[in-house]
Amino acid sequence: MLAYIIRRLIGAVLMLLLVSLVTFGIFFWMPKLAGQTTDQIAASYVGKAPTAEAIAATKERLHLDQPVVLQYGHYLKGIVAGQDFKAGPEVDHCPAPCLGYSFRTSQPVLPQLIDRAPATLSLAAGAALLWLVSGVTIGVLSALRRGSFLDRAAMVIALGGVSLPIYFTGLLSLAIFSYNLKIFPGGGSYRPFSEDPLHWFESLVLPWVTLAFLYAAMYARLTRAGMLETLGEDYIRTARAKGLPEKTVITKHALRSSLTPILTVFGLDLGLLLGGAVLTENTFSIPGLGQLAIAAINGGDLPVVLGVTLLAATFVVLLNLVVDVLYAAIDPRVRLG
Repeated sequence: MLAYIIRRLIGAVLMLLLVSLVTFGIFFWMPKLAGQTTDQIAASYVGKAPTAEAIAATKERLHLDQPVVLQYGHYLKGIVAGQDFKAGPEVDHCPAPCLGYSFRTSQPVLPQLIDRAPATLSLAAGAALLWLVSGVTIGVLSALRRGSFLDRAAMVIALGGVSLPIYFTGLLSLAIFSYNLKIFPGGGSYRPFSEDPLHWFESLVLPWVTLAFLYAAMYARLTRAGMLETLGEDYIRTARAKGLPEKTVITKHALRSSLTPILTVFGLDLGLLLGGAVLTENTFSIPGLGQLAIAAINGGDLPVVLGVTLLAATFVVLLNLVVDVLYAAIDPRVRLG
């Protein structure tokens, strides 16, 4: 098991290096392939009103006149060991991991990401718990009662959950439960857990339920399909023939075998959400990473966009590493691969 985890850790490190290379290429190398000059690339990192002096300073600060390989070396150095940036006569040191400076705030990008991350983490973690528990439970019950009213009703609701966009269900829930019934706070009422735990919970109930409704529908369908396939296997019939309790057959044999595809999708979904639930955060005005990314795109703040992109990709890689380890715990045959 330890050797398996070490192999996966090495693979995760290599994947993070590949992610950094791809992220660097999207923002620095691809524009050159598209025909942009060094001055045009530098101008896009200056802001909406670039001057000749600002463009020249940006070219020097980002090493845009150097070969692409050396530029990527400086990029990695900033992430691993920090980097110095010249701001006129002064030199600002950006500690590792350095993701650059924001044009709008003239502050390092990483502290902004750290400041917004708790809101996104709260939203993603609460919604993930809801959709995983409810989706798997509904999927198992539907598979055990195939063709019943419960099965048909659950699948109709699941189809509706997958089909309805988050901005529709989010605005509808705000209109009903916040502005008409006044049960929950409206949009823009989020407060950090450290300031007011009760208000933090109340302000996230609707976003949690709305986001979980979208994902739980898909997980219910996945679980139902996996359970129906597994319940028809020979070893399930053998377990029942041996007189094992039905609860043991379902939980220890059928459900355990059906969890592998669910874990795969869960790792990807949660990793992407931790990088910013853009639609949900904007619908409910939650100051998370997704809202920060939208503001940076609208304001042309490319270092922040780059930082959010790299952070989101890192979450996906790390969550897939956790999924690989859980695979080995659920199915020991995975360790032999």
